[in-house]
Amino acid sequence: MTRCDGRTNEKIRKFEIIPDYLQHAEGSCLVNLGNTKVICAASVDEKIPVFLRGTGRGWITAEYSLLPRSTCTRTDREAVKGKQSGRTHEIQRLIGRSLRAAVDLTLLNEKQIKVDCDVIQADGGTRTASICGACVALGQAIKWMNLPKNPMKHLVAAISCGLVNNEVLLDLDYSEDSKAQVDANFIMTETGQLVEAQATGEQGTLSDEQLFQMITFARNGLQEIFEIQKSILLR
Repeated sequence: MTRCDGRTNEKIRKFEIIPDYLQHAEGSCLVNLGNTKVICAASVDEKIPVFLRGTGRGWITAEYSLLPRSTCTRTDREAVKGKQSGRTHEIQRLIGRSLRAAVDLTLLNEKQIKVDCDVIQADGGTRTASICGACVALGQAIKWMNLPKNPMKHLVAAISCGLVNNEVLLDLDYSEDSKAQVDANFIMTETGQLVEAQATGEQGTLSDEQLFQMITFARNGLQEIFEIQKSILLR
């Protein structure tokens, strides 16, 4: 099918990570995924959850939010409502799980790293862009900690897929996502292993062949993102 930006079905949008975006955070970056923009910041905290005290293990957690005018119409701040939406809670748990899969928590010396992902402009793929940027911010914060041994086992990144007009598309923008028959997100390591896979039939179902095609598209598309992550964290 012809996509509005001229991409072929298996191509991701223009992807960019601008590191050290914030002055005060131990790790930070701005992620641009097409017209989606997310600021990711990692903070090192001496306090760890109660259940980890005395274990020698550290912890990694994440918070996620949409700025009011990141969307076409204003989104109310959840702080004003007094509670987080189910969507926000789900996304920040997903980001946290993805980051913990990349790190040996026993090497964090009972430190906690909190990663904030704030969407300043949304055009589809905000959770996947957040994971890609959060991994870089996390890596920067770990460097800042100057630990005896690097606890990062591998990089993680995420990308969306979808079934639109019975065709598999990679990295959906909002116009594509809003009419997708099936939505999916894939989180993978740089070696191509799955950390998590989510697929939901919004208006249709998914065949085995289409699922395997999504995984192939995601694995190939993420290689571009991993190269950009590496160019920042290995310099």
